[in-house]
Amino acid sequence: MPRARRIDWWRLGWLFGALMLIAWGASLAGVLVWGRRDTARPSSAIVVLGAAQYVGRPSPVLRARLDHAIDLWRRGMAPRIIFTGGFGEHDTTSEAAVGERYAIEHGVPPRAILIENKGRSTIESLRRVAMLMEGEPSREVILVSDPFHMLRLTILARRYGLIPHTSPTKKSPISSSFREFWRYALAESVKVPIAFLLQRSE
Repeated sequence: MPRARRIDWWRLGWLFGALMLIAWGASLAGVLVWGRRDTARPSSAIVVLGAAQYVGRPSPVLRARLDHAIDLWRRGMAPRIIFTGGFGEHDTTSEAAVGERYAIEHGVPPRAILIENKGRSTIESLRRVAMLMEGEPSREVILVSDPFHMLRLTILARRYGLIPHTSPTKKSPISSSFREFWRYALAESVKVPIAFLLQRSE
């Protein structure tokens, strides 16, 4: 009997490991597929996820997101842009404020811009964006970030009552680097199931 019990536990462990591997593979596939989809359509706002800024200047990753969002705005996809991103350690300005300044310099009028500069994470930023959009007749938004980010953004946006459409950047430095792309994609493949489970538990 003791030996049979050990064999059963061994098989159960293998089964659990196999299921976890399948779930991780499905998550990674979802990250890759969502990163290739651009579902932008006319919406209430374009939401730009923050990235690093250097003493008031956008990093190459942030600039790629800003350029993409400005292009969507010029095409009339939404009447306003919401820039997100808080203050990093020792920063005197926020990622959102840097995005706002950059957009104004590139022809977007201040009246078409909102900023959310309190969030220090993707979850916080989207929750605060949802608060900014309370009372809007439509909660449809176009989410702009790097391709690897799109699936988790969709899950989190829905968690806070937004109706998301995704439009990944096409010229991100991360996407152009094989090593960086896979580093971020693999990290997201772990974060996506967590975001999904948190959404289902609420």
